[in-house]
Amino acid sequence: MFASVRSTTLLGVVGRCVDVEVHVGVGLPGFTIVGQPDEVCRESRDRVRAAFLSRGFAWPNRRITVNLAPSGERKGGSGLDLAIAVAVLIADEQLPPDVAQNYAFVAELGLDGSLRGVVGAAPLVGAVRERCVVVAAANAPAALAAGAHQVVVASDLAHVVGCLRGDQQWQICNEPMSLDAGDLIPDLADVRGQPVARLALEVAAAGAHHMLLVGPPGAGKSMLARRLPSILPPLSQDQALSCTMVHSAAHVPMPASGRVSHAPFRSPHHSISLVGLIGGGTAAMRPGEISLASEGVLFLDELGEFAPSVLDALRQPLEEGVVHVSRARTSLSFPARFLLVAAANPCPCGVGTPGACVCDDAARSKYLRRFSGPLLDRFDLRVSVGLPRVDDLVDGVDGESSATVAQRVVAARQVALSRSGGTNASIAVDQLDVVAPLAPGARAVLRRELEVGRLSGRGLHRVRRVARTIADLDGAPDVVSETHVATALRLRTSLSVLSGGHR
Repeated sequence: MFASVRSTTLLGVVGRCVDVEVHVGVGLPGFTIVGQPDEVCRESRDRVRAAFLSRGFAWPNRRITVNLAPSGERKGGSGLDLAIAVAVLIADEQLPPDVAQNYAFVAELGLDGSLRGVVGAAPLVGAVRERCVVVAAANAPAALAAGAHQVVVASDLAHVVGCLRGDQQWQICNEPMSLDAGDLIPDLADVRGQPVARLALEVAAAGAHHMLLVGPPGAGKSMLARRLPSILPPLSQDQALSCTMVHSAAHVPMPASGRVSHAPFRSPHHSISLVGLIGGGTAAMRPGEISLASEGVLFLDELGEFAPSVLDALRQPLEEGVVHVSRARTSLSFPARFLLVAAANPCPCGVGTPGACVCDDAARSKYLRRFSGPLLDRFDLRVSVGLPRVDDLVDGVDGESSATVAQRVVAARQVALSRSGGTNASIAVDQLDVVAPLAPGARAVLRRELEVGRLSGRGLHRVRRVARTIADLDGAPDVVSETHVATALRLRTSLSVLSGGHR
């Protein structure tokens, strides 16, 4: 007898539909899986057989052939276990032939027949969302977040069979998802003083501008960066779904609601590998940190300690908002639309102040060579963060809260979206004169910077985009003034000056 049951497998951050075809016929007893299964998938023959025997089902003492169609794509993971078990029951005539035609099954089987959750439940369920999807209880929130037509939960294989026969009832999941508590995000009010750095943070959030913070240890660089998500605009429905799919595929801890509702914040250690940052792998193509930070913030603390090859790999995703990973057997694309924030010390000793710094010229030059020019050019904002004043730390009052700053950020984002359809950081070069027209005084300031060599052609465009954002925050949506351009230039200091050197 033959049976076909719908399931799905994970490829990168996308679920792919799989038809689990099972043939039970004459021949020497055996169990064969074809259709490019990986090692975990091939091991399902032992899990399924043990689950049958544990729950009192008769195991066919015949030749069992399982085909995972389409056969041209790799199949992986343990999420096909339940579909294989149901298909074997149908092919062995222990279940009616059409009993599972409106269902999809995504769950791992334990040796005792229990249903267990699988990695990447959200993208897996998303691939078969038009059907009633049967999942383990642990995957119910992620399955609901994927927008499936109907999600039902079963406890074990016997429960699944009883529901398919009509003897038992499914546990239907339709509870509304609760949002995450926003008070878990650090508040910008904790930062005292640092007016320039706070302004840069607000500009970065309003215009989606990448930012580099340079200052001595203890100046508050990490503290500022970790509070950036609290002033970013809320995620749209599409952005939240995209983040949920990526986080579920990478098997990172998910909110209790099963859905990512706030801008993610990722801060990988400087020892991270190229694959860990960009994504990929060999057997399983998994998203990297830049994809986990998509629609949020990627914070690289101690930028000078990262491997140069790892840092240079960021250049293409920063420009395109997506990363293409190619391997011998497959090529995948991962989302990578993130806001890059980096922090670095001004010199190896970390002080950077003339007279107090103990680094010689050779050590300072070697340190600066760790930062490639093309990567530094991607930072629209390069800000010096000095040590806070004693009065601010001891007697100072709290700064503006994240809620107050976020209102200005959201308003500026709305102006940019209504004007050009995107953020100011993504304004095309040929649209700058239309979107960000310059006042005569502002044009003269930029001309002087170009003539003395402090700005390149690309730097000119980036300064104009930042000035456009500053003007939007200032409530001047028309012409960019000289003051706005001057502020943008102050927020784009050369690295040699940030590190205590000279122009």
